[in-house]
Formats: sequence, C-alpha cells, structure tokens
Amino acid sequence: MVSLDDAVIARFKRHGLTFEILVDPDLALSYRQGKEHPVDEIVAVEDVFENAATGDRAAEADLKKAFDTLDLPVIIERIIKEGELHLTSAQRRRMQEEKRRQVINIIARNGINPQTMTPHPPQRIERAMEEAGVHIDPFKRNEDLVNEAMKAIRPIIPIRFERVRIAVKIPAAYTSNIYDLKNHGDLMKEEWQTDGSWVGVFEIPAGIQDEFYGVINRFTKGEAETRLLKAKVA
Repeated sequence: MVSLDDAVIARFKRHGLTFEILVDPDLALSYRQGKEHPVDEIVAVEDVFENAATGDRAAEADLKKAFDTLDLPVIIERIIKEGELHLTSAQRRRMQEEKRRQVINIIARNGINPQTMTPHPPQRIERAMEEAGVHIDPFKRNEDLVNEAMKAIRPIIPIRFERVRIAVKIPAAYTSNIYDLKNHGDLMKEEWQTDGSWVGVFEIPAGIQDEFYGVINRFTKGEAETRLLKAKVA
C-alpha cells in the first residue's frame, strides 16, 4: 500500500456526485494502461471519499447510485480506470520525461533513414521532436504518442518504421552461442552446413542493426559473416 505522503487524488464524477480515492500515481497510470497490479497496492487507503482532503467518506447511498454496487474493490478499480488523476507539477514533469524517453527509444529502435538505410541516433530524434514542438501527455498510450511524434518529425528528418532481415553465418567454433543469439531477433529460418557452421536469417527492427551486429561480433570474436537482406516496411 502506498504512503499517504506519495499519494495523489483520483477523482470520479457521476450523477452530480464526486468520489475520490488516494492512489500511487505511477501504479495508477500503469494500471490504466493495462498492466496488472493488485488494487490494494495502488491505493493509500481502501476507502472512497466525497472529499479526500477533509477525509469525508462517500455515503453508501451515493456509491450505490453511481456504481450500482457497494463492493469497494470494484468501485476503486473503476475510479482508477475512468477517473482523473491529479498530479503535482513535479510528478507530471517526471512522468512526462519518462514517457518522452520511452517514445524516443521506441522510435530509435524501429526507425530508419530511408535515404541511407541507417538508424537515427536517439539524440537526432530528440532534437527533431523538440523542433517540432511535440507534446508528451503522460496519460496517453506509448503507441499513440509514437504515432503523433512520427507525424510531427517526418517534415524535419527522413524517417520511417522498418524491419530488416539479416543473414548470419556462424563458424563451427562458435555455434554454441546461437541459442543466446536467438534472443536478439526473430529467427525466420536456419540451416546447418556440412562444415559444421550455422546459417540463420533474423528479422529485427531497423534501428537496432548496430546493436545486433555488436552482439554477433561479441559472440564470434568478429569471425561471423553477415549480409543485410531486403528491408520490410513495418
């Protein structure tokens, strides 16, 4: 259960009535975005208030009228999912910055410059977002924020989302590492060669090519062979 000092108000209005609960802002937002958390870990107090600041509890008749139930966990869950989260300025700035980093990371991992077929560094994406005046709403889903950011920065930098396929040949001396390598991309097909070497075709987000090549070189001490195949628009 969250500390009262760290809790913020989640407010829900219905039929002219106001209901408030005290919640952890990060867990409440995460819960609204679909992640599972026990309700008792999100709230500071397992109670519903008419006014949380004064500690005035909501009347049972009002709860019944608004929610058609007196089951507190059900009511609290609905307030978390549908109510307004009231954050402090510091909390909002922190959540916005975290969201901004997540959006930049998603775009950097999946985006590519179609003119050069190379990834954009995160710093370039961040500068383009700043130049375009991209606003980060901490309550929006990452998917929606990424779509908005991509639309805003396309006039500034050439970028599109793509996945690429890379053929990899691992010498026989390093084939014990291919099982670890499979965790770094989607293996589309594989084949063992007569000399004991292994050939596989991986599909990965275009923006992580350098990272992928680095993993391969680390596993094989630079002795692997790689070939970039045709890119695939995501």
